[in-house]
Amino acid sequence: MTTDILLPSSGMGIEEATIVGWLKNIGDQVSEGEIILEVETAKATVEVEAPASGVLATIVATEGQTVEVNAVIGTIES
Repeated sequence: MTTDILLPSSGMGIEEATIVGWLKNIGDQVSEGEIILEVETAKATVEVEAPASGVLATIVATEGQTVEVNAVIGTIES
């Protein structure tokens, strides 16, 4: 089963964020709730947690890329 990793809304009217860096690589094991990347909004740097446990299968949004809230930024295979 594949779980999409979505750019979460941090509130405060933020509609997009820039990927600061992934803390995991494709093929790495991840646990639900584990911090897997950091993104920067206009107001703060935010840590993003894995929505499921499994293997990081894809990285759609790479470092330096700006993406909209709720966009798919990667996937996890369980």
